[in-house]
Amino acid sequence: MRHDPHAEADSLTIFGFWVYLMTDCLLFGSLFATYMVLHNSTHGGPTSKELFSMPFVLVETLALLTSSFTCGLATRAASLNQKKQLFFWFVATFLLGALFLGMELHEFHDFIKEGNSWERSAFLSAFFTLVGTHGLHISIGLLWMIVLLVPVMRHGVTPLSMRRLTCFGLFWHFLDIVWIFIFTIVYLMGVS
Repeated sequence: MRHDPHAEADSLTIFGFWVYLMTDCLLFGSLFATYMVLHNSTHGGPTSKELFSMPFVLVETLALLTSSFTCGLATRAASLNQKKQLFFWFVATFLLGALFLGMELHEFHDFIKEGNSWERSAFLSAFFTLVGTHGLHISIGLLWMIVLLVPVMRHGVTPLSMRRLTCFGLFWHFLDIVWIFIFTIVYLMGVS
């Protein structure tokens, strides 16, 4: 049996990336726990029911969930070495992720403009920290996507770029799962 250095590197890298994702789970878990403890601590400020616009958040959610689908299609195109389809689906993923991030920033801007910043109450502090941390991860993902596409467009899909694309796909899908929890715990439970 021949030793395949690419397979071993793939396994180690992907295992290491899963370990990183588990540390991110701990981070988000602690932020969710903090939010759950503080979500009623409004100190006379607005409650989640008064702040959240569910139609807006639903569009935001659909954009991010669709981006997870297009990311999967991009990864599939990479595994088949279909450079044009890979580029198309990653651009679609990027645009949907950017739309999501823009909507999140718009929501933050509106809250702050109305005097409801993270300084107003413990609830808003926990909200901005949890949702903002997710938004920061989305921003990093968008930047990472650009960095990944440049060498793939120049040199095609190599074992190294495929490994990196796989790690990115895991990261992006993880962010979608975190958003589903945010959507459910923060927004849906917040307006009910």
